[in-house]
Amino acid sequence: MTEGSALDRAMTLAEMAPHPSVTVGVLAGREEAFPEGRLHRPPVTRLDGTEAPAYVLTNAKRGIGLGTKRNTTKPAGDRGTAVVVTDRRTLCLVGGDEEDSVVEVPHDSVVAASYHTGLLANRFVLRTPRKQYHCWAKRSTSESLLAAAAEYVEERTSESPEEIEIDDGANQLTYRGQPISREAHPGVPDEPPSDSGSAGGDGPDEAGVESDTARGADGSDSEIQYRGKPVDRSE
Repeated sequence: MTEGSALDRAMTLAEMAPHPSVTVGVLAGREEAFPEGRLHRPPVTRLDGTEAPAYVLTNAKRGIGLGTKRNTTKPAGDRGTAVVVTDRRTLCLVGGDEEDSVVEVPHDSVVAASYHTGLLANRFVLRTPRKQYHCWAKRSTSESLLAAAAEYVEERTSESPEEIEIDDGANQLTYRGQPISREAHPGVPDEPPSDSGSAGGDGPDEAGVESDTARGADGSDSEIQYRGKPVDRSE
């Protein structure tokens, strides 16, 4: 795809998208904040011929958390992250030194979609039967955008989701065969220590520990349970 045709297609897709988060700048790799490009390849060049983006989340400091939010990839140098939710899949793109890291989560593999809001960053979370993906979004991302994206994905999930067979490191922590959330269970002894780096946002960030609230696709607070009982996270 030539640069001109990529720009033309990005303009068409942005105009057709149901949400203004889908912009020509992000799709075509023409953002003023990223003169060398957020990514090596503009997101529009990775979309199939009839694939249509519906929502876009971006971040300049963090990429994708594979399995747990602690196991997060980070963009290299002046690169960034773009998460494109299309009518078929969620395409997670993280700019690297030489090429982009690409993580694809088809809607028919998703068991649940949710989001977390925090003081320093927000997350869009996709769970498959055995894996979990934490897509970081800049802290200025509105909750309405996160909720709409989660609802959009859940409306397109399958009754019998198929697991993603690619070994991408996103396997969930399990206990007695059941998936559990690492950050929700501080007693589980395999959570690596938090780093002191900045957390999310397309620009300079304060260092600190993230505190966030989990919400389902409908925007309601999610009660976290363990072995059928609510978990008290205040301890």
